[in-house]
Amino acid sequence: MITFANVTKLYPKEVVGVQDVSLSIEPGEFVSIVGQSGCGKTTIAKLIIAEERLTKGRVIIGDWDITNVSQRDVPILRRQIGVVFQDFKLLARKTVFENVAFALEVSGAPNDQITTVVPQVLKIVGLETKHDRFPNQLSGGEQQRVVIARSLVHRPKILVADEPTGNLDSINAQEIIDLLKRINSFGTTVVLVTHNRDIVNTLRKRVITLDHGRVISDQRSGKYLL
Repeated sequence: MITFANVTKLYPKEVVGVQDVSLSIEPGEFVSIVGQSGCGKTTIAKLIIAEERLTKGRVIIGDWDITNVSQRDVPILRRQIGVVFQDFKLLARKTVFENVAFALEVSGAPNDQITTVVPQVLKIVGLETKHDRFPNQLSGGEQQRVVIARSLVHRPKILVADEPTGNLDSINAQEIIDLLKRINSFGTTVVLVTHNRDIVNTLRKRVITLDHGRVISDQRSGKYLL
């Protein structure tokens, strides 16, 4: 499903994002990528969605070698990958329904698809009764649920969540993790980038640990080592 083959990403002034990273994530896995700030976690996430281009090596998503993916094909790739970041990036003047629908509108989806899919994903995240609320009328946890709903509208095979609980208290954070586990149970591959030790240790899922851009540990049922 996701393969990194000897991947290195260097930023300007030879700053190392990741260095000689090789890993493989199978369909349906739930994988946490952990490490201290600046270790390369977010670089991994951005390489998966082709927001960053690697310096050398290969990145393969499914049967698609995206190492040199064209800018024209990036939107096609991202319709196969749901993305959730710490920053909610919701549109303040749009309702919950409209925020989720917007992800379909920009890809040219017809109205009948929008009116069918949006209620479905809102039900998955438990916001079907708040479809007409605006972001400022929601809690932080609810806003993140809207983001997750928006990431699911194209029925992605992969969900990349980069610090999705970073702005949440422990109760809301656990609810978001429980939701990600539920999505994973549907067969979606989940890649969780986090520095939250408690969450990682309670998941009892695969843990890949990075340090200074390198993979230093890959445990099938692991804990936060650093």
